[in-house]
Amino acid sequence: MARSIRDLSLWWDELGEPTPRASLNGDLDVDIAIVGGGFTGLWTARSLKEIDRDLRIAIIEKEVCGFGASGRNGGWASALFAASDAKIARESGAAQAHAMRQAMNESIGAIERATHEDGIECHFAQGGSIVMARNDAQVSRSHDEILEARSLGFGEDTVHWLDAKDAANIIQARNVMGGTYTPHCASLQPAKLVRGLSDSLERKGVVIYEQTTARSLHPGTAHSRPCVVTENGTVRADVVVRATEGWTSQFQESRKAVIPVYSLMIATEPLSQEQWSEIGLQNRETFADHRHMVIYGQRTHDGRIAFGGRGAPYHFGSTIKSSYNQNQKVFATLRTTLLDLFPQLSNVAITHQWGGPLGIPRDWYSSVTFDKTTGMAAAGGYVGDGVTTSNLAGRTLADLILDNDSALTRLPWVNHHSPAWEPEPFRWIGVNAGIKAAGFSDASEQRRGKPSWVGDKLASLLGG
Repeated sequence: MARSIRDLSLWWDELGEPTPRASLNGDLDVDIAIVGGGFTGLWTARSLKEIDRDLRIAIIEKEVCGFGASGRNGGWASALFAASDAKIARESGAAQAHAMRQAMNESIGAIERATHEDGIECHFAQGGSIVMARNDAQVSRSHDEILEARSLGFGEDTVHWLDAKDAANIIQARNVMGGTYTPHCASLQPAKLVRGLSDSLERKGVVIYEQTTARSLHPGTAHSRPCVVTENGTVRADVVVRATEGWTSQFQESRKAVIPVYSLMIATEPLSQEQWSEIGLQNRETFADHRHMVIYGQRTHDGRIAFGGRGAPYHFGSTIKSSYNQNQKVFATLRTTLLDLFPQLSNVAITHQWGGPLGIPRDWYSSVTFDKTTGMAAAGGYVGDGVTTSNLAGRTLADLILDNDSALTRLPWVNHHSPAWEPEPFRWIGVNAGIKAAGFSDASEQRRGKPSWVGDKLASLLGG
């Protein structure tokens, strides 16, 4: 665990050290028990209360709400879904792929409305997102993305091509040949959102137990209700919701369902207005490029650049340790990448470095599930795109649990079951080989300007 919660991220450092809520002390009986106090658990509780305010809901959190990815992510409320449109269309049809993307687009607005309704200031700014193309291979992927959107009936107002001049009007990065732009993305301060939601839920009657470790989750049977066994007591409920994302593998019963893979971030000191005039992002657009090894950034509300990316190794046996949050080699690579984009930042200080695990299912396909027979529900596998997806998950789970037939309950990710991950050591070998392959592909494409067959093969094995 970090020396203090403030050390977890820039976002937490802004909030200051929280006072943990009380732990569970003894057995408990409720209508809904939610394991995990991140975005998934909080949005689920909020959505359930919106439909039935009399529900008795308890949230069980091992540390404090927002300790995991919800308080450490890049602050993108994007419409990105883990599985590609093409993958969804192949498995469920074009109409379902269209419905999934449309639901993601609309969920950004749902987050903004919730912040207004609950009085949460999280510096929400829907400036859209630009994904730059910085070599010919990335230009090719940009056009493929647009063609895929058009094939589903989405027009220029969903995603469109920017030439180099138009891209420079948004972001003045080095060697940009063009890129794609979508209005469907917002920048926000995730720790403020997650803490604001948890405070609001308490006012609505949801009971939150922090510093309470769930040991195991047990499905209901014909003779017993589902329950959560914690170190401090057993919570029995009509429905148990698992909302543990990157920590899902820490339960024996779901050890191979999702693997924890680390994503790391850095943040600069606040930049001057003169520096920002040389960079752009005047509407706080989020930014990335079309490389295989994912990068992501935003202009924060106080004028920093928060910048992150993949590249940290997967750890054998799906282990999670606080020491993995700090990888100096990856931090150095992130700084080098940031300076490659913006050489004018060479003398700017990096004030924060942090990281944490995200959750990846074997087929790179997020899911929400509910089994009426056992009373067990779950959501996750967001592959790092959980800020918006978790909101959609919470609203969908509420409809499933309360038996409300809706457009949300008919989306293709509902009751999707991903295959289990391979046993070790094959899992460790395969995942880390994939991480290396992504970096190799990017280097090859930068040198040759042509799409890498390794990268294309990697995409087909993952979310493609």
